[in-house]
Amino acid sequence: MSDPMTVFDRRTVRLHRDRAAAGLAGFDFLFNEVGERLADRLDDITRHFPMALDLGCHGGILAGRLAGRGGIETLVACDLSEAMARRAGPIALTADEERLPFADGVFDLVLSNLSLHWVNDLPGALVQIRRALKPDGLFLGALFGGGTCRELRQALAEAEIAQEGGLSPRVSPLAEVRDAGNLLQRAGFALPVADADTLTVSYADPLKLMADLRGMGESNAVLARRKSLTRRATLAAAAERYRALFAAADGRMPATFEVIYLTAWAPHPSQQKPARPGSASARLADALGSTEIPTGDKVRPR
Repeated sequence: MSDPMTVFDRRTVRLHRDRAAAGLAGFDFLFNEVGERLADRLDDITRHFPMALDLGCHGGILAGRLAGRGGIETLVACDLSEAMARRAGPIALTADEERLPFADGVFDLVLSNLSLHWVNDLPGALVQIRRALKPDGLFLGALFGGGTCRELRQALAEAEIAQEGGLSPRVSPLAEVRDAGNLLQRAGFALPVADADTLTVSYADPLKLMADLRGMGESNAVLARRKSLTRRATLAAAAERYRALFAAADGRMPATFEVIYLTAWAPHPSQQKPARPGSASARLADALGSTEIPTGDKVRPR
């Protein structure tokens, strides 16, 4: 019996990335876009981060967005896939996000661009990232959230039920933004922030979306997935259902990608601390120009 924490087949994740590595340049549009948005967030921080880690490097895409930013002097790249790591530059290694091979306090900055959504134990991976950071080191990450490919999920589910009389786990479960900040706190980070953004890609054919996911190395790697190939009739029905549900007036169809961004710091005594409860020196009612009503009193209607 498998461990209940094991949702993804990590060997399959690696094989998907290995297969995608050589042709990734034709399918890297999301990695490029989200990588640029991560780098923009680094621009907002007036600090230098000489030693940085690109965790889940996808062949070095993020490195191209970081040139000259953040005061990075050394960028170490790593990926679960050796084929991806080989394309990432001179300082690269193969490493599993679930078992990082780094000593404590090595990096000033850890970045992760659309890789951590394939990790089984995300809280544990975040703990390892925090430990790999120096005190007051920064973590910036992006991962796909629960709204990703919602159109494809619905179309595949309805097609499979209609064609095959049942439903198998074809699309990966993904994190929700409301949980992400709590995960950072549980991992021991300070000043955690989680927010989400939505990217919409337009397709003329839903089958092209499926081909793009394969080309990105983002195909289904759920451990409980059905291992046999999808029937042609099911794929055709899913494409037709996608069109019926989501096609715009011009015939094109949206594909939604929700991206959750994580920002947090390794703890350090110099960091700002939350105020102690009851230590406020001004009343909120005064600031709002309203009347304070004691607990238990009812507001009378006007």
